[in-house]
Amino acid sequence: MDLQSLGFRTDLIFPAFEGAIIDRGHYLVIKTPANPSFYFGNFLLFDSAPAEGDLSRWQDLFAKEIGRPGQLKHLAFGWDTGKNEAGLIQPFLDHGYLLDISVVLTATRDELNPKSSPDITIRQLHSDDDWQQSVENQVFSRESIFSEDGYRTFRQGQADRYRKMTSTGLGAWFGAFDGERLVGDLGIFVTEELGRYQSVQTHPDFRRRGIAGALVYQAGRYAFENHDIEQLVIVAEVDSSARRLYQSIGFKFTEYQMGIWKAEEQ
Repeated sequence: MDLQSLGFRTDLIFPAFEGAIIDRGHYLVIKTPANPSFYFGNFLLFDSAPAEGDLSRWQDLFAKEIGRPGQLKHLAFGWDTGKNEAGLIQPFLDHGYLLDISVVLTATRDELNPKSSPDITIRQLHSDDDWQQSVENQVFSRESIFSEDGYRTFRQGQADRYRKMTSTGLGAWFGAFDGERLVGDLGIFVTEELGRYQSVQTHPDFRRRGIAGALVYQAGRYAFENHDIEQLVIVAEVDSSARRLYQSIGFKFTEYQMGIWKAEEQ
């Protein structure tokens, strides 16, 4: 299966590092055994949007390829069209799935607009304390639909992998510090000619101070200066303040990215 979407192409940087990506022709099997709570690190990616009969077919394939109920606590699917194309999504919604529609935005070196945040220091994470502060910031800033305990397990697994990836030169994780306190963070990682952002988060008490914009700008500069890439990729919700922020930095709409997921009842 040839991937069309820049969003999914760069998403797969991460399961490829410590997991498995198996090509079945019309779909990919993505597994990250080290972090089973990583929904879109353990999912199926199809070459077309849902159609008649796909609810049962996709769920059966998930059970076969990823895990049956009780083995994993979720089901997750994506489709690689790059269009705002939900297909026959209603049967999934009727069975408790949530639909994610995102926009994929891109920028070249010359398109980046400088951003800064006075009195905030931006630097790469180094120490154990830096990384633990990153986990705590991500957990505290999470969406309300995710429980604290479950999300902490997920974020700790993500941080462990990101730290390994930075140690091998695949990217870097940046924190925004108010003194010694981390108040915002994100990652930037590379594959071939692309750089992909991860998990842009600012602590709620420090928002609207330009911190996220400064992080995105500084991480983008780092990626262009230290890696042979041509384009940065970042993903945001369709109608969100994050999208507007990224566009103010110079990012432009490239495509849509769509997926569905469902947390299994415990």
